[in-house]
Amino acid sequence: MDIPKLSFEFFPPKTDKGVEKLRTVRNELTALQPEYFSVTYGAGGSTQDCTLQTVIDTQKETGINAAPHLSCVGSSKRHIRNILDTYQANNIKRIVALRGDLPSGMQDIGELHYANELVSFIREETGDYFDIEVAAYPEMHPQAPNFQTDLENFARKVRAGSNGAITQYFYNIDGYFRFVDSCRGIGLEIPIIPGIMPITNFTQLARFSDATGAEIPRWLRKRLESYGDDLESIEKLGTDFVTEMCVKLVEQGVPGLHFYSMNRVEPSMTIWKNITGTRQLAEPV
Repeated sequence: MDIPKLSFEFFPPKTDKGVEKLRTVRNELTALQPEYFSVTYGAGGSTQDCTLQTVIDTQKETGINAAPHLSCVGSSKRHIRNILDTYQANNIKRIVALRGDLPSGMQDIGELHYANELVSFIREETGDYFDIEVAAYPEMHPQAPNFQTDLENFARKVRAGSNGAITQYFYNIDGYFRFVDSCRGIGLEIPIIPGIMPITNFTQLARFSDATGAEIPRWLRKRLESYGDDLESIEKLGTDFVTEMCVKLVEQGVPGLHFYSMNRVEPSMTIWKNITGTRQLAEPV
C-alpha cells in the first residue's frame, strides 16, 4: 500500500498555555513528515494576527511548510493585499483560500464575495508564488441549492487558479469518490484531498455535522449515541471506524490525507499508526 502525503490542520491558540500545547503537538506530528501544516482563520479575519504568528512560528520551528487559511468575506482588496505581502515577506508559499463567513453583526461583505474571486485576486497580485488550496464538499455545501450548482461553484474556484482542494470531512467514501468522478467528468484534474476528522466527542461531532451537512452513517450514529458519556468507548469505535475508512481511501489511491487535528496529537497519530498496520472492523464501512 502506497503511503499518501499527509497534512494537519490547527487553529490559532489564544492563550500562552494554548501556544505551548500547540508547540508540543506540531513537534510530535513533525515526526510523520507531513507535506504541510495549515492554520485556520476566524470569521471575517477575527484571528488574523494569531493566524499569522502561528503560521510563522510553525514553519520556523518545524521546518515544515505552513499554509494559512485566508477568507475574503468582510475584507477589502487592500487589506488582503497587505496580508499577502506579509506572507511573502515571511516565505510562506501556500494558502488555503476560502470565502469565509461574516461574524455576527457585521454588515459589510467586502469587495470579494466568493472564493473564486479571492483565488483570482491572489493570482493577479502574486502570480504563481503561492500554491493555493480551496475547499470541496463531497456531500454538497450546506448553502448550495443542489449538487450541480455546487459543482459549478467548485469548478469556478479551480479554474480561477487553484492547485488543489481539501474536502470537508466525511464518513461516506462512496460520496467522496462520486464527487471526484464528477469533477473529472468536467475536466477538473487537481488533487482533491480527503479531509479526515477523528471521532473523539460524539456530541460535538453531531453538532458540527448537522451544521456542515457531513453525514454520519446511521449505524455509527446510533452506536455512538448508545455510549452516552463513555468517552473511552466513543473514541475507540471512532478510531477503528476512521482507520478503516482511511485504509480504503489509501488503497484506492487518494493523493493525500488532511487531518483536522483540533490541536491534539493522539487521535490523528493513532489513526496513522493503525493505517500502517491495518486491522479489520466488525462493522462495514
